[in-house]
Amino acid sequence: MEWGDRLGRLCRSTLPGMKKLARYIALGAGWLSRKLGRGGGTTLPGVVMLKLRPKAVAELSADLSHGTVLVSATNGKTTTTRLLGAALPAAGYRLVTNAEGSNLERGVATALLKAGDADLGLFEVDEAALGVVSRAGRPAVVVLMNLFRDQLDRYGELETLVDLWKGILDDLDAQSEPPALVLNADDPNIAALGQGRKNVVWFGIDDTTHAISALEHAADATTCRLCGTELEHSAVLVGHLGHWTCPTGDAIRPEPMVAASVIELAPAGQTVTVAYPDASGSDITSPAAEISITSPLPGLHNAYNIVAAFAASWALAQRTGRAQQPHAVADRIGATAPAFGRGETIAVRDKTVRLLLAKNPTGVNQNVRTVLTEPLQLHVLILLNDRTADGQDISWIWDVDWEPLQPRLASLTLGGDRAWDLALRFRYGGFDMDVVTIEPDPTKALDTALSSVPIDGTLHTLPTYTAMLDVRSVLTKRGHTGEYWSEES
Repeated sequence: MEWGDRLGRLCRSTLPGMKKLARYIALGAGWLSRKLGRGGGTTLPGVVMLKLRPKAVAELSADLSHGTVLVSATNGKTTTTRLLGAALPAAGYRLVTNAEGSNLERGVATALLKAGDADLGLFEVDEAALGVVSRAGRPAVVVLMNLFRDQLDRYGELETLVDLWKGILDDLDAQSEPPALVLNADDPNIAALGQGRKNVVWFGIDDTTHAISALEHAADATTCRLCGTELEHSAVLVGHLGHWTCPTGDAIRPEPMVAASVIELAPAGQTVTVAYPDASGSDITSPAAEISITSPLPGLHNAYNIVAAFAASWALAQRTGRAQQPHAVADRIGATAPAFGRGETIAVRDKTVRLLLAKNPTGVNQNVRTVLTEPLQLHVLILLNDRTADGQDISWIWDVDWEPLQPRLASLTLGGDRAWDLALRFRYGGFDMDVVTIEPDPTKALDTALSSVPIDGTLHTLPTYTAMLDVRSVLTKRGHTGEYWSEES
């Protein structure tokens, strides 16, 4: 490997053209990966570039005149980034983005290699990678949407991430030009992170008609971060998100500047009325105007993604001095189809497969609520893997409220590497095991599940991340859909 070390030292040098040479080598690695059928080249170019030039993200971001918009969350960051990726060009920005969802530093580096004449970077960022990307990426806007318990073997307890993000925001505040922070007022932990900070744009859901009666078993942020007192909720919306307050008066839900004032849910989408500050007025700290967005994204969790994307576009316009384009932004958000695996529907001959990524208790509970909006009897396929990208601790399946599915099930197929763990969970949950089929192999599981679905029916598929890739690979090989990286712009 002596030649590789020499090449690396050469590319890291300050000699003219070395940055460009490293870029050609990295892009060539991605091209070769696709040519050989080894993957989409969504991370390898970044791996190579960072090896050749460790400060590549900072170097490449320096060419973006408006800096970057960073989006991070446990749930919803891919969808929100996708919505912004559609909306921001309507406001006149030239984007480079990691649309395929590779959200570690290497994925951001890969995207930046293709920046061309872009003047703004838009990047989905993994929760644990936010620090390194924010230090290098010159953020103009940082969107923090929620924090839920997820991948305990990788992240640790939720408090670990909250403390990590607090340090990141403290570092950003210390910069000469801190970014605008777009924060979810309905998440008590996110609200605590924004307390006392300047240039915060709060967003949330004001419409409480879709609230549930009490916190779910899987709810995470249930106590005040200042005094430890149990929080009180007047409305519970998604997991621990909602209208909350500390009974001691130490903390209270911030008043959103951008809010979903009315939400009309439907099985195949929703209409969200967004209230936002009218930039032409003198007061830009509270909502003064409204706009309606009709979207094919289903579920209350996607209402959060929609309002977060609108809030981020509003904050960016304020930051860059651009004229607000609310109608163009709303139209683009409303026209955006689900990201791969996040409510995506795929036609399989005379049936439909609906993919709903299911990777933590809160996310699964929302998918269950979304599936239950289907008026007919349900055909469901659940795929559980425990690979590195999923999180190897799958104990979270016991905290999911699967039980509402039970009276509606016509068929249930359980697959993936840990299919038998799922079977035990459903057996203890009192499900009728006569309608349950256990098939660990994803191809056989998909075929078995589809065989039970009537013509023109829908198979609701809830896979973990790598299981989603498994089942999509089967559907791609059969010609029913394209590779997920084919969506890159």
